[in-house]
Formats: sequence, C-alpha cells, structure tokens
Amino acid sequence: MYDYRNNLKIILNKTDADDKSLANSLNAIKAIIAMAEGNTANTQSIAQRNADLKQFKNLLLGLTKLIEVPGDAGAKNESLAALHKLTFVSGVGKRYGNVLGKLDQAIQKSKTTKDVVNKKIFEDAIKPKQQPKRDYRKGKRYTVIRALSGCNLINDNGQIVYRIKELQIHSLNLRSGDIVEALEDKDNSNYEAEVLRVVGYQKLRSRDYDPIEEFRYAVVQGRTGQLAITRNIKGEKLRIRCKEVTIPVDSSYYQGENIHLEDGSIVDLAWYTGDVRIKKNPADAVQIRWIYQVDPPKQSDLSYKKKDKSKKDTAEELTKLDMNLHYQRVGIAIGDNQNEGILEGIVTRYNGIPIPINAFEGKKKVMERQIKDLDIVILMTAYAAHDATWNIQEFASKYGVKFAVSSSKGYRSFERALYRAENGLPAYEGTQSIEYKETKKS
Repeated sequence: MYDYRNNLKIILNKTDADDKSLANSLNAIKAIIAMAEGNTANTQSIAQRNADLKQFKNLLLGLTKLIEVPGDAGAKNESLAALHKLTFVSGVGKRYGNVLGKLDQAIQKSKTTKDVVNKKIFEDAIKPKQQPKRDYRKGKRYTVIRALSGCNLINDNGQIVYRIKELQIHSLNLRSGDIVEALEDKDNSNYEAEVLRVVGYQKLRSRDYDPIEEFRYAVVQGRTGQLAITRNIKGEKLRIRCKEVTIPVDSSYYQGENIHLEDGSIVDLAWYTGDVRIKKNPADAVQIRWIYQVDPPKQSDLSYKKKDKSKKDTAEELTKLDMNLHYQRVGIAIGDNQNEGILEGIVTRYNGIPIPINAFEGKKKVMERQIKDLDIVILMTAYAAHDATWNIQEFASKYGVKFAVSSSKGYRSFERALYRAENGLPAYEGTQSIEYKETKKS
C-alpha cells in the first residue's frame, strides 16, 4: 500500500492562513484519503473474490465426482464443505439460500448404485498384482531337513544351524534335500534365519533324515471340543498303513494371524513314516502342519445326521448347492498352482472336469486355445494378473463360454461363482442379493 504521509506533510507546509488556501488544502487531503480507502477496498475485494472462486471451483469438482461415483464419501465431504463456505459470501445466502439448501440435501442423499459397486469390483479385480520384491542379498547355503512343522537347515558337516517355522517356509513348498540360501535374522526372535531362495537339490541318504507322509487339504468336522478329521476336500478317506483312521483335533490350535481351527477348516497333516506310535495310536503321531486361510462358511459346512435311532453309527454329509455340471469342462483361472487342489475338488464334487489355467503368466494365444474348448471359466481375481483378466473375459465372451468371477480366495466364494456361471446369474456377486439353492436332504 502506498504511503501518503509525505504528501500530507507537503500540503500542510504550503497551506496559508487565508480561506482559499485552507479550502484548497482540505480538498487535496480529502482526495488523498479517498484514494487510500479505494485502494484498500479494491485489494480486499480481489482477495475475497479469489477465495470465493476457489470454493466455487471446489464445489463443481466435488459435484462432478459425485455424479461419476454416486455416494462417494470423499466427494460428498468436498461438495458440502465448499457449499457451506459459499453461503457466507455477501449476497449469496440471501439470494440463493433456498436453492443451496436443496442442493445440500441432495448431496447428503446421494447413494451408491449397483452399477458403481460392480464397476469398483471390476476395477479392483484388474489392478496390477504387485510383484514381491526380489531379495538379491547373498546368504550362506544350507540343506533342508523337513520336520512335521517347519524345517532344519544343516551345514556341510551335518550340523543343525537354524530351525525355521512353517509360517515362513510353507509358500516355498520345501522338501528334504532342497538347498537354500539363508541369512541370520537378528531382529526377529521367532525365526533364527530368513530363507532367501531355493538354489538346488541333492538326494539324501535314507539314514540322513526321517521320511514324512502328508495328507493335504484335510477337512475339519464337528463342533467345538469335538473336532475330528476323516477325509480331505476331495472326499478321500484318511488312511495310515492302509487303514482308515479318525484324527481328533484340538480347537485351540492356531498358527497366528487369528487363524484357528473350526468346523470347515482346511488343513495339511504330516507324520513320520517310521513313528512307532502310528500302529497303536495314530492320533499321537499325526500333527497339523498348516491351516489354510479360507473364508468361513456362513453356515456349518458339515452336519451330522443319524440314519436310524437304533443304530450307533452316524453319516457325515456335506451341504451342497443344487448344481450338477454333468461333466462340463471347467477352467480355473489361477496362478502358480495356488489352492489348485481345493478348487479342483469342488469342481469334481459337482461332476465337472477341472482344468487349471495359468492366469498369471499365460500367453494370450495359449490362453485363447484353452478357453475356446471350455464350457465354463471361473476367474480367481486374487491370483490373476492385470492383462490376463481382460483376456479371459474377452475370450469367454468370444466363444460363448459361461463366465463368473470369484473376488475372494475362499473356497465358498469359488463355489458360489461356479453356481452363478452355470445358472446364468451375474458374473460379479457384489452387494446384490443372489439366492444359492442347496440340495434337499433326505
């Protein structure tokens, strides 16, 4: 702001005592004061105008986003904040108060539509899968000796150097004889070492390790305090030394991350082949190696029903959806064989023919040839790459293959997707209500 004080001093110094000189000086001082007030008013007006325009711009941006994505919480907050600030602008509240009030109510009533939900599900599904960062640190090499849970790492002298828990090595699918690179993990008291990579394999002598047998994807059945395992997800009975056995399990067992045992849990079992306890009491020798993290069923997957009150034996019966695939070829779009055994078992259970499709690294032409000969294809978005997602949907539409999406890793989600594809229901489940009919129990 310009400083007018020097001008006032000059005027006062040149003012004489006569009336004319006093009048001229008074007019000059009034003119200077008016100029000062006018400059201040203009400065404030420009600043205020810029602030008002900014709020108006924010309101338009918020409303635009709210139109594109109805019910979006962020867009609502932005629009309402800008709208409330504009009501304080001089003259706006008085002239447009009713209109702004109706706009405020309309913004607050904006709700998410089914189309928006389905669009978000699809956008989330095709987001590029983040690849794990490769660790190029050089560790020392050790040989793996598998235990019932976890493994031991031995050096060239046959001495155990580290003991690794199952939680760290399960995804590596290690077996006795694998050669790995590992580094000591000083910051983590739970693991004595961090396995970096598998670099080779050597065949061990039978006296160097204890052979282990596995029973994968076993189903936990029963109520809390009365859980037991008799078969796996494919319906295969648990047999040890050619005898069918029942293994009771403790419901308090868990492996971290709030993963615990309950009715319907899927687990891997392991036991030493030469354990002497197997002959008399197998339950003492068998150990739970891994609990799979799957979606818990909304209702109990397993129910117990007596055939005859006079008989003591009971029949175990799985609740099933009302669906028969009649030996249709079902493509399971996953990557790296993740949960493949469980999903194939579900397809087989409904009389379908499961065919895995590599949806992570599969080439487009190869994928097209696979989908062309299918009757149904189920996309597991949690295991699929960005490009593969588009290709699978494109080829399914091109060749008239029934298509559905399972947005969760759980086997129940996959089963529902299979039901939707077979019955011509929406590919995406979303928030819409879909009735999944179950078979009637006799």
